[in-house]
Amino acid sequence: MSVNIQILKDIRTYLARELADLYPDTEISSFTSIIIKTLFNVERLHFMHNNKLKVPVNKSKRIQEICNELKKGKPIQYILKETTFYDCTIKVNNETLIPRPETEELVDLVIRENKGIKGKIIDIGTGSGCIAIALSKNFPGVEITATDNSKGALRMAKKNARINNVKVHFVWNDILNPGLENLSGAAIIVSNPPYVRESEKKTMNRNVLDFEPPDALFVPDDDPLIYYKSILEISKSLLLQGGKVYFEINEAMSFEIDSLMKSKGFIDVNIIKDINGKDRIIKGKLHG
Repeated sequence: MSVNIQILKDIRTYLARELADLYPDTEISSFTSIIIKTLFNVERLHFMHNNKLKVPVNKSKRIQEICNELKKGKPIQYILKETTFYDCTIKVNNETLIPRPETEELVDLVIRENKGIKGKIIDIGTGSGCIAIALSKNFPGVEITATDNSKGALRMAKKNARINNVKVHFVWNDILNPGLENLSGAAIIVSNPPYVRESEKKTMNRNVLDFEPPDALFVPDDDPLIYYKSILEISKSLLLQGGKVYFEINEAMSFEIDSLMKSKGFIDVNIIKDINGKDRIIKGKLHG
C-alpha cells in the first residue's frame, strides 16, 4: 500500500489505517501526538492549528519505520528512545524500565509532603533516574543520591541528569548486599523496586514481556517482598530519626508490605491509592 505523508494531518490518517487492527483509536491518537511532538517539536494544540505543515521526506520515512516497530508491539518510548516524566525528558533503552504515570504519582506525593525539606534523599533502584531527577528539579539544593545494580541503567541515568541539568550522585549498588552505610543522614528514602510476581507474567502484555528488562520487574513468588525487606533493613542505618520511606508497590501485596513496615519499626504507615483506585504507594516514618 502506498504511503502518502505530505503534511502533519496525514500522519494521523496513515497511523490510523496501518494500526487499526492492533491498537485502540485512543492509543493511536496518543502515538500521533507523541511522534509529532518528538519529531517536529510541536505540541498538540500547536499541531491542531498547523496541521498543514509540510513533512520532509526523511521524516516521512522515519514515521514509516516507527509504524513498523509499533506493529511488532515495541513500546513507542523504546522506539523513540525517550519519554516525558514529571516535566523531565527521560531517555530510555532496553536496560531501563519505561517510567509509568503511577511513578509520577509517587514523585508528586514526595514533593507535596516535603516542602522545605532538610536532609538528603536516597532513591534506591533508580533505573532511568526519573525519580531522582524529578526530585532534584523540584528540590534544588537538596543532596540526592540514586543507586542501581545495573551499570547500563546508571549510564543512562547519568545522561538523563545531564539532559535535565540537575545534580544527582549515582552509585552502583546491589540492595540485596547493601554496603550503603556511608550514605547515612537521609531524610527520605524513595524506591520503586521490582515487585511483579513471576506468576503474574501470564496476565501481562507482550510489549512489556518482550521489551522491558525482566530484572527490573520480577520477583520470585516464594519471596515477593525480597527488595522491600532489604531496603527497610538498611534504612534503619541510613535514615535520620523520623525519616520517611516512600515505596511504589504491587496492589496485590499492600497489606503484607504494611505489616512488614510496622514490624521493622515504622510508624504512621499509610497505603495510598493511585488514579485508578489501586493500592500503589505506601509510606511510613522511622520511629524515634
